[in-house]
Amino acid sequence: MIELTVDAAGLARSRFAVSPLHEVTSTLLPWGLRPESPTDPWVARARRVLRRARLPLLSALALDAGGYVPDFLSPHPSGPSPTVEEELEQVRATPPERVLAELEALRDGRPGSGLAGTELPQEVRCAMSRGGERVARQAAEELRRYWDLAFAPHWEAARATLEAEVDRCAGVLARLGAAGLFDSLHPGIRWAGGTLRVESRFTVALPVPLVVVVPSLVAPAPGVAVDPVRGGGRAPMLAYPVRVRATAPATPAEELAGLLGPTRAGLLAALGRPASTGELAARHFLSPATVSYHLGVLHRAGLVSRTRSGRSVLYRQTPAGARLVERSRARP
Repeated sequence: MIELTVDAAGLARSRFAVSPLHEVTSTLLPWGLRPESPTDPWVARARRVLRRARLPLLSALALDAGGYVPDFLSPHPSGPSPTVEEELEQVRATPPERVLAELEALRDGRPGSGLAGTELPQEVRCAMSRGGERVARQAAEELRRYWDLAFAPHWEAARATLEAEVDRCAGVLARLGAAGLFDSLHPGIRWAGGTLRVESRFTVALPVPLVVVVPSLVAPAPGVAVDPVRGGGRAPMLAYPVRVRATAPATPAEELAGLLGPTRAGLLAALGRPASTGELAARHFLSPATVSYHLGVLHRAGLVSRTRSGRSVLYRQTPAGARLVERSRARP
């Protein structure tokens, strides 16, 4: 159980935020490996990217996180809805000593808190030997690539759902007050007598200056990021799963894959919005030549169109291609 005691002034300073990097780093936690998770449609695509892209530091942390991912990878949102660029800059600017202290907390654990130590993978140890500043830069570069491949195409829909959840919470706060608001977030979160109690396998009890509350499409259960650095002074961040989820990234139906082949079906399904050969190659882990060949087949079949935009050629579903994709999704 995590118990956070917040006085009246801290409650007044507490706030909600929508954080793109929190969604990214949440997929590194062990629940991203559980196929029974209700968030699996969102997490599965990200985990495929993590396995296949060149993201050595993030991959190592995902395998050995032990239920804790260093907090510098998902910094406190600077405002109610920061951009991913703003949060990536926060990662790059993390003080080197904090980066190393959080990785040491992952290695050594924290006695009495439920955070057990773990042997750090070689990739993480090598990164630490180059210094905290280099680790922060490498982490920001990998997070940028991970975001571009796995999250960026679907973020607008996700953000709309998360923003709607924040608006819902504002209405609850106005009608029921702060206690009613916290009690409405999730059955595992309760407010009583000035203390916010969150069900957890970790054991933490401490007074805090405020709480940053982050709705999530990825987290299957509430979680609290408590500063693992002794004397670090960072306020905790409480994440909880939203009740109404955005539509998960679409995957081509089996019937469409059987008709066109899985590669062409995946490319056709992805072309609801215009994309270039290079963009599709990076997103689907294919060579540009392979993508160009399959797009040529789809174009000759009348399923995709192509138009020139500057130096790029953009492909998009034709009405016939869009109807084929929609019919395949509509069938059980």
